[in-house]
Amino acid sequence: MRVGEIELEWLGHDCFRLIGPGGRPVVYVDPFRLGGRGRTADAVLITHDHYDHCSPEDVRWVSGPETAIVAPKTCARKLRGIGGKFFQVKPGDSIRLAGIEVVAVPAYNTRPDRMSFHPREKGYVGYVLTLGGLRVYHAGDTDLIPEMEGLKVDVALLPVSGTYVMDAEEAAAAARAISPRIVIPMHYGEIVGSRKDAERFASLVDCCEVILLERSPP
Repeated sequence: MRVGEIELEWLGHDCFRLIGPGGRPVVYVDPFRLGGRGRTADAVLITHDHYDHCSPEDVRWVSGPETAIVAPKTCARKLRGIGGKFFQVKPGDSIRLAGIEVVAVPAYNTRPDRMSFHPREKGYVGYVLTLGGLRVYHAGDTDLIPEMEGLKVDVALLPVSGTYVMDAEEAAAAARAISPRIVIPMHYGEIVGSRKDAERFASLVDCCEVILLERSPP
């Protein structure tokens, strides 16, 4: 999918690949189950340490000696030594690398039945990436949280499957809070959730364009 000068591809679950103008930079977020294939990344961003988001094997498949790895502290032990430089981030941090501006933003659960999965004190993150003039928000694994209200982004990638993250109704409320130009559902079709969750989400959102992406090859 092309948005402005950027190619944005969904590779399943929470994994996205963003490709800048002219083919660079190449950025992966939460690579998972790539099957040993993938383009060499300029940067790999990891939201938290759960196996379906922080997969050292998949990070290696898309990393070269110059690849920047960005992740919160809980991922450091798994990822140090892969690629090039490791950047440890916490919510509120911002860095520039490979022609990208990256801001780490909070990602956590607020519902009592989910709070043990992604506690706020763990310091898990989502990201706002700016490349090619486009601002993309990858929410990570999160519920609807107050910090979403202040985001100014063009594209929002939101989890919709429930259980560990927002369900379709909660994600629709998040879309209204953020009010991006385009919103894309994620976190379904692998561990939990199905396309029906994404379709339910799309039926509830009337504040912006909803696009359900087909899974791209690695």
